[in-house]
Amino acid sequence: MKSILYQEIHQQPEVVRRFLADQRTAVQEIAAQIADRAPTHVIIAARGTSDNAARYAQYLFGANNRIPVALATPSLYTLYQSPPKLQDALVIGISQSGRSPDIVSVIETSRGQGQLTLAITNNPQSPLAQAAEWVIDLEAGEEKAVAATKTYTSSLAALALLSTALLDDPARLDALNRVPLWMQQTLDIAADEMARIERYTYITRSAVIGRGYNYATAFEAALKIKELTRIVTEPYSSADFLHGPISVLEAGFRFPLLVIAPSGKTQGDLGDFIANVKARGAETIVISDHAEILKGADIPLNLPAGIPEWLSPMVAIIPAQMMALQLTLAKGLNPDQPVGLKKVTETR
Repeated sequence: MKSILYQEIHQQPEVVRRFLADQRTAVQEIAAQIADRAPTHVIIAARGTSDNAARYAQYLFGANNRIPVALATPSLYTLYQSPPKLQDALVIGISQSGRSPDIVSVIETSRGQGQLTLAITNNPQSPLAQAAEWVIDLEAGEEKAVAATKTYTSSLAALALLSTALLDDPARLDALNRVPLWMQQTLDIAADEMARIERYTYITRSAVIGRGYNYATAFEAALKIKELTRIVTEPYSSADFLHGPISVLEAGFRFPLLVIAPSGKTQGDLGDFIANVKARGAETIVISDHAEILKGADIPLNLPAGIPEWLSPMVAIIPAQMMALQLTLAKGLNPDQPVGLKKVTETR
């Protein structure tokens, strides 16, 4: 029998398809109200996987909507009880469960200051949803595995749909609606490569490299590998890795690099990065749709062609999720119940 995590990874195309179909009108109505009140910036409160969705939002709203995005510091609202004084902000709380007190506190305090507040959650009856002015329901269904997969990609879809609705751009909406197809194609393609991942069963450390929109993918992939396999895995942008961390790189398979390099503005930089680390003897696992970049990888993980860069994080994370699952099984660990973790974590 397939693990719950395997099933939820494979549910993602349908979850995103359903979300886009069911929530489009509601998100367009929310976007119209936000546009009327013209916030000058966005602040996002989130933890864990949801925080990685927030990193995606920094590039998404920054590049596409020209709105700066900052990540909130929830302990200022809770432990220090010194929240910043906000003005003309849209404050978004992202939480699968909607139950973490620190994220709820950011939304409650921001709404009390008269700011626009939005909850993105898989539980529309949660404290977070009740605290916010507007709610986007992820509609992902119950996520039973501890490691989040379908709620992560549906959170990205919610942010992409909101960005698109704020722009009122039919062409971008058409592209967004193709994401479930690209996700399914990626699941089918990646399945053939997963057995080769077992080469790294006994490594103890690795790094994941991404840049631009897929900086978020690097963080989420590293989180999945860490929490499922217990391999110490750190996320970096290619630029940051060259500014010091590259000194820990070693030749051979014991410290492989997973590089997220789909088409877009950052692909040339990532191609140069791969050539650099390969010259130092490092092994690379590369997620890309570019034949030349994949040619140099020790393990190439192909993406479908034609995915716009702003949508690629919803697709590029899938091979990384599958890789983490494969390593977990190879190590004899339980993919549905990682050591020391529980599904809902409530922090203050």
